Amino acid sequence: MAGSESEKTDPDSEFVSLLTDHQSALRLYVASLLPGEPAAADVAQQANATIWKKREDFAIGTNFKAWIFAIARFEVLNFRKKQAKDARRLVFSDELEEIIVEELPRLANDLDDRQHALRGCLENLKSADRDLILHRYFRRKPLKEFAAESGRTVGSLKVTLHRIRGKLANCIEGKLAMKGVGG
Repeated sequence: MAGSESEKTDPDSEFVSLLTDHQSALRLYVASLLPGEPAAADVAQQANATIWKKREDFAIGTNFKAWIFAIARFEVLNFRKKQAKDARRLVFSDELEEIIVEELPRLANDLDDRQHALRGCLENLKSADRDLILHRYFRRKPLKEFAAESGRTVGSLKVTLHRIRGKLANCIEGKLAMKGVGG
């Protein structure tokens, strides 16, 4: 009996892993179909709930991103139907929506590739430069605080950040070019 329990758990854990790995792409997809819509996060969450309910319909090894994007698109369409009474909402033409639906998976893949390249480029930075980037962008703390901690001026930190951002951009583009990803 214990074996059948672990067999049931493994597909769910693999599914959870896939869903977790694709969260940023899913949110980006929904937000692109609902530009400027404050409820886009709620629609993405509803898509997650529907994806979870339909998890047994997904065949592990097939295109997970395409599958969740199709579900998300239906959730967006359901949301739009509910909001159709409000004439102030931006509504895409069918043609533009089809372009978005075709292009967004490619853009989401590019985003994944860029995030992976960024991680590698951050690892290659000098420790002090990486600390500055992490402080400023990941912890989202003001430069004034880092300046006080490091004994540097805010102005010199701004110059250093500008230099590091340029270095990271070049590194990312180089990694993408080596991989054959368009930029």
